[in-house]
Order: sequence, then C-alpha cells, then structure tokens
Amino acid sequence: MLRSQLHPFRPRLLDTLKGYDKAHFLTDLGAGITVGIVALPLALAFGIASGVKPEQGLITAVVAGFLISALGGSAVQIGGPAGAFIVIVYGIVERYGFTNLLVATVLAGLLMVVLGLFKLGVFIRYIPVSIVIGFTNGIAVLIALSQLRDLMGLAIDRMPGEFFAQIGTLTTHLGSFNAYAFAIGVACIAGLAVWPRLFVAGQPLPARLLGRWPLRMAAKLPAPIVMLATLTAAAWWFKLPVETIGSRFGELPRGIPHFDLPPISWASAQQLIIPTITIALLGAVESLLCARVADGMADAGNPFRRHDPNQELMAQGVANIVTPFFGGIPATGTIARTVTNVRAGATSPVAGIVHAVTLFAILLAAAPLASLVPLAALAGILMFVAWNMFEGHQFQRLGQFSGGYRLLMVGTFLLTIVFDLTVAVEVGLVLSCVFFIWRMGTLFSVKPHQPAAGTEVPAGVQVFELYGSLFFGAVSKIEALPDSLPAGTRAVVLDMQRLVLMDSSGLDALQQMHRTLQRSGTGLVLANVNEQPLALMRSTGFEAVLGSEHIVPTLAEAGLDAAVA
Repeated sequence: MLRSQLHPFRPRLLDTLKGYDKAHFLTDLGAGITVGIVALPLALAFGIASGVKPEQGLITAVVAGFLISALGGSAVQIGGPAGAFIVIVYGIVERYGFTNLLVATVLAGLLMVVLGLFKLGVFIRYIPVSIVIGFTNGIAVLIALSQLRDLMGLAIDRMPGEFFAQIGTLTTHLGSFNAYAFAIGVACIAGLAVWPRLFVAGQPLPARLLGRWPLRMAAKLPAPIVMLATLTAAAWWFKLPVETIGSRFGELPRGIPHFDLPPISWASAQQLIIPTITIALLGAVESLLCARVADGMADAGNPFRRHDPNQELMAQGVANIVTPFFGGIPATGTIARTVTNVRAGATSPVAGIVHAVTLFAILLAAAPLASLVPLAALAGILMFVAWNMFEGHQFQRLGQFSGGYRLLMVGTFLLTIVFDLTVAVEVGLVLSCVFFIWRMGTLFSVKPHQPAAGTEVPAGVQVFELYGSLFFGAVSKIEALPDSLPAGTRAVVLDMQRLVLMDSSGLDALQQMHRTLQRSGTGLVLANVNEQPLALMRSTGFEAVLGSEHIVPTLAEAGLDAAVA
C-alpha cells in the first residue's frame, strides 16, 4: 500500500532516449559544450563568493550537474552552484564551518529526496509569488554587497556574514581602494552588457559585417568567457597590481578530489536543523521555478517539455547527497544556464551531461590558467548576475496590488537582507496564511433572504442566506446571528445553497447557535445543504441532534411550514 503512494524513480533521460538518433546527439553536444563554457566562470565565481575555494564551485558544477541531468525530471534543466545559494552558503560557513556545511548539504539532500518520494514537489508551488520575489531581490542585493570588496580591491581578509557588519567593514576599509581592480570590474560589467548587443542587427556593428565568418564565430562566444579571457590577459600582460585566484587560493588542482565521507553525527545534525531546512527549501524552490521557466521556453511539439517536479526533487536531493563527498557545495537548478541550454537547441538531458563532461575536461586541461584570473573580473560577473536577479520593476508595480501583497513582498525582501532567508520565508508564510484566512473570512457572509415576487415568509420566521466558506476564520458571523433576531422569532431558516465548505469550527458554531436558539424556544431549519457540509453533519451526529425533518431540500418545500412549526 505504501509503495503505491510513493513516486516512482524514473529519470526523464530514460524517456527521451527512446528514438534518440545522431541528429539529436549532435544538437545536444553543441548545446552542452556551449553551456559548459558559460558555466566555467560562473562556477568559479559562485565558489569564491560562497566563502569556499574556487575549485569547489567547479566540482559542484561537474558532479551535481551530471547527476541532476542524468536523474532529473526535466529534459533541459542544468544544475550546479547557483547565485541564490551564495549568501546562504557563506553564512553557514561563517557560523558553522565548512565541514558542517557539507553535513547540512547531505541532510538537505535526504530531505529533498523524501519530499519528492512522497509526491510533495507540487506543494513548493504553493509558496506565494510575493515571497519568492521578495527573497530573490533580497539575495540579489546581498550578492552585490558581498562583491564590493573584490570589485574595489579592498584589503579585507574576510567579509563578515551579517548585513550591517559587511557595511561597516567595507566603510572602514575604503582607504585601500584599488583603482586597477575597480577598472577591471567595471570593464567586465560593461562588456557583459554590450557584447551580446554587438552582433544584433541594428546595433553598433553594421549588418554587412555581421555576415563575415570571424564575427559569426565571435557572436557564438559567451560574454562571460570573452570578458574573463580578455581581462585576465590584460592584467597579466600589463602586470596590474590586482589580486587573482592564484594569489589568494593558489593553483587549482586538476581533476575531481577523492570520495571522502564528511563526519556526520547526531550531535552535529541537531545543530544543523535550520541550515538543512534552508538549503532544502531554497534548492527545491529554485530548481522547480527554473524547471517551470524551461517548460515555458521548450518547443510546444516536444512531448517531454513538461517536467516531473517530484522526480526533479529526488534528483536534486541525490546530487546534494553525493556532491559533498567530493568537497562540493549545495546545488540546484540554474536559470541562466538552463535558458542558455534551451536556446542552444538542447533536446534531452544528454546536453546537461555533456555540459558536466565539458567542465571536467576544462578542469583537467586548463586549471593552471585559472590562477591568473583577477578576482575583480569574477566580481564583475557576479555583479551582473545580481543585476539580472534584481527585479526592480516589481517594486514599481507594488501600487497595483493589495496592501497584504505589498507587505509580504517588501517584508520578505527586508528580512532576507537584515536577517536571513529562513526567517524571511517563515515570517512571510505565516503572514500569507494570516492574510489568506482574513480574506476568506471576509468572503463569508450572512444575508437576509429576499423572497421572490408572489411569495411570503411566514410570520415569526427569519430566513438567511449563507455565502462562501464557514470555517474557523468566519465563525464570528454565525455566533452573532442569534443576538440580531427580532423579538417574536419562532424559527430561523438558513439557506446553505451557496455555502461551499464548512470545517469543524464552522460546525461547532452552528451547534452553539442551535443550542442558543433552543434555549429561547426558537427552531432551526437548514435548506439546500450541499454535499460536504451535509456529510460533516452526518459523520458528527449533528443531523440526528437537529432532526432530519429540519434539513429540507429547498426553501420552496411544501413541508417547510410544518418543519418550522
């Protein structure tokens, strides 16, 4: 019985390989290599910004990227280290240490597997969009703030994890500003913004030049790689006094580290409950949001364009369980690389697997060259990522929404910045539940019945119509009804035709009302009772207490007067 309730573990790769041919493979091969090249500078930057070594970002992109594509529920999603995790990972490393980050990641992976196995992936979509927008923008601000040190070349040994502490540290070290590093960072940001536009018709390069093969080849080069290679070469050629990956971290090791078990104990696991939930929640939300974006971009004729959220969660969980054993950090679906994958023509998870293999090949062949990369260039890439993450137009549109929406979005945004993501989402979810309950409560109403023309309600009978859902947030309107009855009322009729739902608190309020009316000698009749409220009345015995003759099919029943009497 339990097995039938679990989601089957079936990667999308198995489905897409049916009818897979050489043409599909060549398309996926090109897309995978493109995404692998794009992922290289991002993996380095995300690793450094997360407070770990750059190679750990690359290891995560290789191992987690391979597993997410091979085992996932999406045909085109690319997984790996993500910008959304930067602030979270940095804070966990600061507070608990790198070893405990690995433990928390493994535990979060187990939690994600359980969520997918028990078909709970769909519930991630129930997080209100206002909360998602709020914490996404908050993370973008924190990423930008964390990169100011390297962007300006400030002589700071290690940035603190808290928002106000970071501002204080940056302010006190402004005297160590490095103009060369700042120039490299600004040039990187400008290049990332301009490079893709150069090869679009109507932009600075004339159309007659766009057809020439050198420019056609250049147009296919990802902007991050172009900027990273150009600025690294410039810094090396002119011997600019800027900090590089090599000067801070040493030379990157070639290949993947040996499989090693992080020390997991019950004592450490108890201390890591909050980090575990944070990693699992953010990983689940980011991966499923990314998969939905990919669904919307995929070819409408592709039978596998819709992702399986539960399978995707299980794959994300497996990736986060395995990757820490190689020294990697948390991974999730990444929108920028997934969009690149789709636009490059990917048709199956094979493209994601090729992306991981491409990164591994680069790690083997070009690891020594990475030591020359200026940290200011990586900071520029992350500044550009933060800019793309920040949805300023959502703040401009706030006036179009309700006060509750505005409070949720702005509150989550500020709490993410000042405290952390977990606090922001917890408070946001509580507030959203409160607002939902209040809103549903306002939709429930009790209105006096207006008799149709030519009909008349018997003297001493008060008829009311119930609208909406009678639940714990709306029971006060029923409880107040007996006090509003005029003197001489001998019966109350409730027309429940438009009452769509009643919970146990609503039923309890109805029972209290019946007892109150009984004490004053007033009868109670229910008419047009829908299936759900009637089933609840029968299962709890209220139908027998009230009397089946006091529950009538319609107001127009001939037996209504007798029932009232």
